[in-house]
Amino acid sequence: MAASKLQALWNHPAGPKTIHFWAPTFKWGISIANIADFSKPPEKISYPQQIAVTATGVIWSRYSTVITPKNWNLFSVNIAMAGTGIYQLTRKIQHDYFSKEEVAVAKE
Repeated sequence: MAASKLQALWNHPAGPKTIHFWAPTFKWGISIANIADFSKPPEKISYPQQIAVTATGVIWSRYSTVITPKNWNLFSVNIAMAGTGIYQLTRKIQHDYFSKEEVAVAKE
């Protein structure tokens, strides 16, 4: 049973014998690096970088579901990219636009 599933994965059109497997697999490094940056202070977060990560995640998530064969590895890595990018953008926006108002109100 397990051997047949492994054989099916190995021979899949988006399996480990193709670039369609390895490109998204290495792309996980971007998402992992973005997760590691969760501990970075919000003032060090780059809007252009996080917009690019988010846009890439959203666009390629959609694309990965309309191509043949469907590439679920590509879909999952891009959902992770979109999610981490959105989270980082949220942190940056809250820091830049909302924390200053709270400080100003606290001083009054």
